Amino acid sequence: MSTVLSFRAMRTGAEYREALRDGRRLWIIGEGLIEDVTVHPATRATVDEYVAWYDRHADPEWQDVVLTPADRPGGRVPWSYVLPRSTDDLRGMGRCFSETTFQSAGNITHTPAYGNLIALGILDAVQQRNVSREQIASAAAYRDMIAATGRFLTFCAGAATIGARLRPDPADRVPLRLVRETDAGLTVSGKVGMHTSPAYAEDVYVGSHCGIDHGGHRVTFIVPVDAPGVTVLCRKISARHANAFMAPLSSRFDELDGQMWLEDVFIPWERIFLMDTSPEPMASWLFWHQLYCWLSKAEFTLGLALACTHAMGLVEHEPTLEYLIDLIVDVQTVRSCVTAAELDPERTAEGYCIPGRGHIAAGSIAMQKARQRITETLRILPGSSLVVAPSDKDLAAPEVGAGLDESFAGGGYTALQRSALLQLAADHVASALDGRESAFELHANGGIPAWRGRIRRSFSRYNELANGVLKSLSLDMPAIDLDGLRTFTPAPRRVVTPPKA
Repeated sequence: MSTVLSFRAMRTGAEYREALRDGRRLWIIGEGLIEDVTVHPATRATVDEYVAWYDRHADPEWQDVVLTPADRPGGRVPWSYVLPRSTDDLRGMGRCFSETTFQSAGNITHTPAYGNLIALGILDAVQQRNVSREQIASAAAYRDMIAATGRFLTFCAGAATIGARLRPDPADRVPLRLVRETDAGLTVSGKVGMHTSPAYAEDVYVGSHCGIDHGGHRVTFIVPVDAPGVTVLCRKISARHANAFMAPLSSRFDELDGQMWLEDVFIPWERIFLMDTSPEPMASWLFWHQLYCWLSKAEFTLGLALACTHAMGLVEHEPTLEYLIDLIVDVQTVRSCVTAAELDPERTAEGYCIPGRGHIAAGSIAMQKARQRITETLRILPGSSLVVAPSDKDLAAPEVGAGLDESFAGGGYTALQRSALLQLAADHVASALDGRESAFELHANGGIPAWRGRIRRSFSRYNELANGVLKSLSLDMPAIDLDGLRTFTPAPRRVVTPPKA
């Protein structure tokens, strides 16, 4: 049985920071080659936030959130590394996810806790497929290792870049190719597409879209970011003002998405996991944490809307209160879905509890439908002051400070206090960071069409409900069997056609 080692083994933030000085080859668009992510202006603030994530485990004010109860067998361990086997486990992990992701307004989505779910998804998937005992042992050993050390794993589906998908020969339209196979492992080359936080992670799991098959199975694998032959290429940083007062979120929470280029990269067998061509058995574990991140962004939006309602003197303005009610409904709908998922889980053959996938799918669809409306509401609610709020430096300037104070102070708020709140709201819903999040999540996991397919497959009450209504009739009715609705071929990933010359 996979276990978590004692809390005393949890690394500190300083140890994580030092681990990032591993000689990795990282290029950021517009910045060039980054020699040290811990000190470079484009990355150091986000490194600091990950450092804080680790250090919360030793902070007495956070321990009841991030650690299991003291009376739990085995002592206190991080919720982030628990193997869930009960609804109590899921509720404890969920509370930890909720409160920690709220600190970044839902912008830091890939944490070491997410890495534990990746490793658990790998373990569950290889146990289901049962290729070999060695595969299962390797997956269990890796999950135990990151639980004991806090090593940071992130996720890449393994999809091809657009250049690969437009190659003239369809046989060449794969992300990776097998260079050689030995008794020790596989050597691979190629490029895999967008994934999140590779600049800050230590390992990347490359999933089943990578295109390499072996013995009737799809190759997936874990590769260190600093492995020989690996280059990580990240997107440009989210544009933000140099003054953190005007960019309180953008200046700290830019995860960076990227590609990974592999040139003759060796992967040992103990880091290779043979799976189905569909990532769903493994990835289903990740959607729960992802939904918590989406919910944290929505709850942060609601919190800002409530604070701005007070700061702008709108507490008795009925149209504004209607906006707030709309936001509350959206937030509580998704909160109810994650609660239901934790209280109504599915149980794997090995005894793990996975949050109910039907509830997670319903919550994910609800959030994707509401996301743009939630953002627009906060853009509207504070009025035009959201657009013209000054910075702390403007308020201190002798030329305009007094006039700005007259324009923005009053109602129990200083001009500095009201401006700080307005800048926070603007950075949350009217910044490059917000635009990146919207663009990314609109197609996350295949977008709404894929989520509709997931709820169609996971909904379990077709026959119960259809036959239930027939019982209200006084006639004998034929039994209805709609289980076939759950069996269907998902829409293929977008197929591109190279333009004709």
